Amino acid sequence: MTTVHGLTVGAKASLSKTISQKDIEDFARVSGDTQPLHLDASYGARTRFKGIVAHGTISIGLISGVLGTRLVGPNQTVVFLGINCRFVKPVYPGETVTATCEVKAIRPDRPIVTLEAVCTNQKGEQVLTGEVTVLLDPLPFVEKK
Repeated sequence: MTTVHGLTVGAKASLSKTISQKDIEDFARVSGDTQPLHLDASYGARTRFKGIVAHGTISIGLISGVLGTRLVGPNQTVVFLGINCRFVKPVYPGETVTATCEVKAIRPDRPIVTLEAVCTNQKGEQVLTGEVTVLLDPLPFVEKK
């Protein structure tokens, strides 16, 4: 069985967070995405979503949180190489999103890991599905010569 820095195929971890309106406002401020759909209730009410919707990339941030704090040990650095995802359902303020990542493949020649990523709401409904590829670096990092 291929392992990299203690991870094996099938390893899995999750992280949950209730998304508040303040989280959405903070993300809008940091990202610059101040689209009214995320910030203006009267605007959101007139859309197909019938209210304010969290930025989809907040769910991607939770995936990053799983990878950086739950799946790997404290002496490793997770470097995102890519993500391919599909936003399935909107996330509204007050909903709890759980991001779960599961190792699907490990390259035998390099510490590169491919993971399935799924985010669900508090009802168990998928809000995001995707695949993430990361590079795992041990600490301290030693460049190969």
